[in-house]
Amino acid sequence: MAALVLPTLLVFADADSVTTAHMVEFFGLLGGGHRDAGWDRCCPSSPTPPVLPADASPGPATVPPPAAPASTAVGLHPSPGAGLFSGVPGIRGDAPGEERRMTAGTGLTIGVLGSYGGRNLGDEAILTGLLADLQEQEPNARIIVFSRNPDHTRAAHPEVEAVPWEGVSRTDSSPLLAQLDLLILGGGGILYDQEARRYLRVVRVAQERGLPLLTYAVGVGPLSEMVDTGMVRETLAGATQVTVRDQESRMLLEEAGLLNPITVTADPAFLLEPEDFPVHLLREEGVPAGRHLVGMSVREPGRAAERLDVDGYHRLLAQIGDFLVHRIDANILFVPMERDDIRHSHGVLSHMVAAERGRILHGSYSPQQVLGLMRHFDLVVGMRLHFLIFAAMVNTPFLPLPYAGKVFDLAQRLGVPALRGLEREVEGPLLAEVDRLWDEREQRAEATARRVAEVCEEARGTSKVTRAVLESLRTQSMVSVDG
Repeated sequence: MAALVLPTLLVFADADSVTTAHMVEFFGLLGGGHRDAGWDRCCPSSPTPPVLPADASPGPATVPPPAAPASTAVGLHPSPGAGLFSGVPGIRGDAPGEERRMTAGTGLTIGVLGSYGGRNLGDEAILTGLLADLQEQEPNARIIVFSRNPDHTRAAHPEVEAVPWEGVSRTDSSPLLAQLDLLILGGGGILYDQEARRYLRVVRVAQERGLPLLTYAVGVGPLSEMVDTGMVRETLAGATQVTVRDQESRMLLEEAGLLNPITVTADPAFLLEPEDFPVHLLREEGVPAGRHLVGMSVREPGRAAERLDVDGYHRLLAQIGDFLVHRIDANILFVPMERDDIRHSHGVLSHMVAAERGRILHGSYSPQQVLGLMRHFDLVVGMRLHFLIFAAMVNTPFLPLPYAGKVFDLAQRLGVPALRGLEREVEGPLLAEVDRLWDEREQRAEATARRVAEVCEEARGTSKVTRAVLESLRTQSMVSVDG
């Protein structure tokens, strides 16, 4: 058997005459099971053992749906109560057939998976909007957030449970996933090269247990690596509903081969309400009174913006800052949306001639507070998507600096001019656009506000899709209880 080189198909179809050990022995002789497939399943054994659940003869076999990878059919179910989440109330190691069912007087149990945990203010804005939506629609829901920093998530949202997902094995995550009625993926830009596979590893374990999946206004791209593209296509093919936050994300999913209907809505951050940002906080941040105030946002290259020329865009933004200092007698306040932005803000300041007019926001603020801060700016220029969304929501004039398609898509959606790219060659046209924005800010305000209202309504479209899914789950759960 081990010497065979031609393609070989072994079929074992009689569980009462051929033992499992015998099957595994043959599988090993053909080269299977000699290495780890990898956490992202990038390197599976060349032979794959499809397992069709069926009784011993006589009787027909039942072929499962293809969404669940057959090679994971053995050895995935931990002992009851064991694992990383054993301290979380209500979690047990259910077998796949032991599905959780909502009982009278209780709500659904909903898992939310995204880039949460305080690393990025935009992601926290998304989570805040998403949770408010879920709690309005399902007041009695038990919500479990899969977070990169559960302590941060619990402190920011004490009404939900928070558990880790990074570095958690399939065995440890399986008992928790068994408690869910629904897994929500998103929102935010999490489906891109080298990162999508990490989130979808968790989603696949959930799908193997038959858990419904809803994508909540996710962002997609850049998406070109085969591993990530394949996992996105195959995993989202099993989703109950797929919603994305922009047209570019829908196009990328279609190019990846996803055939499901895709609903374009808008970023959940458009659902936030601003909190007051008192003037005294600006003074404590070292921002003096008596001049116009311009907000600026920068970002690190990272995986989502690998082509950024750091020194080039630092110098370009410094030129914009100096231009506004002299053009409108402004102070410049850099607003970091995540920690690495502080370093890049200093990088821009180091190239400014009028660096003494610049300040960097250092306090820790909630998304709603930063949204309130936007009301103090006379104009903003920025790269970060949610910094620009916040400016648009309070009708502060803004100029997007599109480092990626999602920023350009926002500009198009809101009818705001935006130049493609951040190369030094666009310095002249960019400064001219800044000058024009300042001169035309009042004339543009009404049209921009109207577009923002339309996008806010589109953001509520995600809520409508979610409501339909939740109603269906409630109906199924109550039917099962009554039965």
